[in-house]
Amino acid sequence: MRRIATWLFYGVGALACAYLALYAYAMLTAPKLVPGEPIKIYRNPDAPKYS
Repeated sequence: MRRIATWLFYGVGALACAYLALYAYAMLTAPKLVPGEPIKIYRNPDAPKYS
């Protein structure tokens, strides 16, 4: 039982480290938003208009 708890502890720690690494990667590679600049949404011009 103690061995399972140890592996579970290591697994949760590894999962937390992976999450933090992914978060840091997302923050460092995200495009910078500038106030007042329009957000560019890429859409296929041939797509049907439903409104």
